[in-house]
Amino acid sequence: MKNEYYALGLMSGTSLDGLDLALCHFVKALKWNYKVVAAATVEYPEDLRAKLDESIELSAYEFVKLDVDLGKFIGEKINDFLATQSIKPDFIASHGHTTFHQPQNGFTSQIGNGAAIAANTGITTICDFRTTDVALCGQGAPLVPIGDELLFDQYDACLNLGGISNISFRMHGIRTAFDISPCNMALNYLANKMNMPYDNNGENARKGNINAGLLNMLDNIDFYKKTGAKSLGKEWFDTVFQPCVDSAEISIYDKLRTVTEHIASQIETVLDKQSIETVLVTGGGARNVFLIECLSAAKNRKIIIPDSQTIDFKEAIIFAFLGVLRMRGEANCLRAVTGAKTDSCGGCIYWGK
Repeated sequence: MKNEYYALGLMSGTSLDGLDLALCHFVKALKWNYKVVAAATVEYPEDLRAKLDESIELSAYEFVKLDVDLGKFIGEKINDFLATQSIKPDFIASHGHTTFHQPQNGFTSQIGNGAAIAANTGITTICDFRTTDVALCGQGAPLVPIGDELLFDQYDACLNLGGISNISFRMHGIRTAFDISPCNMALNYLANKMNMPYDNNGENARKGNINAGLLNMLDNIDFYKKTGAKSLGKEWFDTVFQPCVDSAEISIYDKLRTVTEHIASQIETVLDKQSIETVLVTGGGARNVFLIECLSAAKNRKIIIPDSQTIDFKEAIIFAFLGVLRMRGEANCLRAVTGAKTDSCGGCIYWGK
């Protein structure tokens, strides 16, 4: 079995910031090591972004068509990206874009058709990483912890501030992880009401005041009382979190400030409970200065903001690594994280030329 791979990892998050591409070189010696050869983010055209945002409302026909159209779009952007590189990856590992995520009902869906990607690029493509775990009665999420365990084990915890905030850490010698709260999904929703794609550096949240009533309502959402493996999706945000925010008759500034405090508070609760001292923070939220200030306030804890490449592309890097494990037939999804019956090796393979 080979111990060296070039892999192209793809990530499309719930915040719809765009498609992340990370061309990585992995080598296994005593442990796995990686280097990012090149990385880029491709913004979605507005019409495609709108369709992705509304994907759970589409008809069956429109949904299937969007799956294929997104796969073709991804394939085209991969070709553009690789045209600037001297290295061709051994394979592509694509997360896809999560639409329906209801593990409690036995299903999850990540669109961005893998066959279309492989056909358009001629490169073997791995996709659909979550469904095997869900079939094994797991949450199908988060998947990143196996990468945290094997690539980023020097930190007490890895915190991702993407559309959803999630965390990974070792507890009693076993890697565990779960979603904590919405993050950029909620903040961007409010920023959009100000005709902004996002709240740059949290500047508008900084102008607001905490509303005790809204904060109390958010903090008492049932999800936060759950323990063990748990995950969030857009349906939950649309039907549970968003109505709470919409019901508050306060300014957008106060809503942004209150939601920012809520996110920081939920994360702090987890960090305190686990006595975590060093935290690697990545994802778009790591650039939200005000959110990081709220998270760091009056705590004897080391919040580590890494280099820009790691902030922006850590998930794409790890999905490339999940592809490595899939090609090797090794576990890339941990039952201790998802609550599944067993560890599994997930991902559908569409062979290239």
